[in-house]
Amino acid sequence: MAERPTAARLAQLLLGQLWVAGVRDVVLSPGSRSAPLALALHAADRLGDLRLHVRVDERSAGFLALGLAIGSRRPVAVVTTSGTAVGNLLPAVMEAHHSGHRVIVLSADRPNRLRGTGANQTTWQAGIFGTFAPCHDLVQAASEDEVAEAVREAALATGPTQLNVQFDGDLLPASAELDTWWTRPTPSPNAAFGVELTGAPARSVPTAAFEQRTPAYPALDAEVLPNGPRTVVVAGDDAGPAARLLAEAGNWPLLAEPTSGARIGAHALRTYRLLLGTALRDEIERVVVVGHPTLSRPVTGLISDPGREVLAVRARSGIVTDPGRVARHLEAVPTVAAPDPADWIERWRAADQELSARIDAQLDESRPTAFSLAKLVAEAVTARTTLVVGSSSPVRDLDLMAEPWPAHEHRFVVGNRGLAGIDGMISTAIGVALGRPHAERSLALIGDLTFLHDSNGLLLPRGEHRPPLTIVVASDDGGSIFATLEQGDNRYAMAFERVFATPHGTDIEMLCRARHAPYERITDLARLADALAERPAGLRVLEVPVPRHQRQSESDRLRQLALSLPL
Repeated sequence: MAERPTAARLAQLLLGQLWVAGVRDVVLSPGSRSAPLALALHAADRLGDLRLHVRVDERSAGFLALGLAIGSRRPVAVVTTSGTAVGNLLPAVMEAHHSGHRVIVLSADRPNRLRGTGANQTTWQAGIFGTFAPCHDLVQAASEDEVAEAVREAALATGPTQLNVQFDGDLLPASAELDTWWTRPTPSPNAAFGVELTGAPARSVPTAAFEQRTPAYPALDAEVLPNGPRTVVVAGDDAGPAARLLAEAGNWPLLAEPTSGARIGAHALRTYRLLLGTALRDEIERVVVVGHPTLSRPVTGLISDPGREVLAVRARSGIVTDPGRVARHLEAVPTVAAPDPADWIERWRAADQELSARIDAQLDESRPTAFSLAKLVAEAVTARTTLVVGSSSPVRDLDLMAEPWPAHEHRFVVGNRGLAGIDGMISTAIGVALGRPHAERSLALIGDLTFLHDSNGLLLPRGEHRPPLTIVVASDDGGSIFATLEQGDNRYAMAFERVFATPHGTDIEMLCRARHAPYERITDLARLADALAERPAGLRVLEVPVPRHQRQSESDRLRQLALSLPL
């Protein structure tokens, strides 16, 4: 009689194929149904073949996996038990889908025969993520070829994938010897994956076929743009160096967001979003969009303007950012025949330098503000520094205050801009830092609501990896971004504080103490600059109180500064 397939056998087969596919980090949220995967992961981690990260909160676990995928540029797996545990991964899966990062969900499940019966912790979790992640529903008797093909598709996918694993019968075998739970695969050169795997230590195994590189836009089919139209290049999230090279080749202004990977060199402009409120905007005739721009209404208005020629390049995620449905879509970043005369870029550059000087001259030097904090953080992003920046106000403040960085210094500035949510940012930042162990410094800049939203990201069980990461919290007791939007108008003042600003009054220091996270409150700009330059051995939190109630007037004043420029 043939041996009955066991849960342990399927767990080992799955993890072995993930290892072959280049996965080196796996996040686990413990549970009963996922026990076979948990024990196999523990054994693989003890042998140094996989790096296991344990988290008690599935939502934080999902964003940790996302951060690891961003930082390591490899596919990363996250394991949950059955039931609501899987549903808690939805926000991270949605972000991974819209940003094109390979998060592989291993969701342990009851067997198919129990679905719809009311059996404990049994739901319709296969395909639960819908359009955000394709699903492979694997039965316990799945063949090695079936598992290998499912893992192969997940590792090569653009975005997340769900591997739903139906464990049936006894979850654990009679043997309690953990060493029997994992044996590193030793295949010969694997044609299915295009990767040669040897007996070398796991983390040195080449996985070139699976690395998530900076978006490469093939030049083979690149369109050659004619000279003449006054052109700007808009570089959104994850645009990469191709956007900068295009702007330099055409001698055009580069409007690059901080997480674009293109805010570098002499063509990048610091105050571009304010300059789009001046007469310079009216002279723009052509716009080339690379990456996923999301930060400002002036940019969204520009790339949605039917009166301009708009060319939008498809991002690595497969999405073309064309909110106004006016762009002509390109599959590759275009090239130019020759650079345009310098007068166009020089006018933008002169205006940018003048406006930057005016903004800096008005900074309050007596205490930290959101703008001075963003400026100091930007200055701390020196060569080989990693910065994770939160959504809402912090990334926009950084966008206004960060001078374009010098080229060839290997900075890594990222954020969750696929859907631009504030959830999961602590876990994302920890994951990015863990995925980039050779960075000289790792920083995160987030708001206090963002910090509170993922405070469980600081719940690191004893013995878990703690990266050298400084989390800077711009603490203004609420949601300051709404003051700069329509909601901040005086007509809504009666309701504003309660339903938009949401002041919380939380003692962040006490919260950090409960999580055993080192904490410092900083109210002095000099101390802040020194703290940002330090290289801590582990995770720490710097809370920087900043005022909130004048954000609307500050926003109005900045627009007036731009309008007063002698263009």
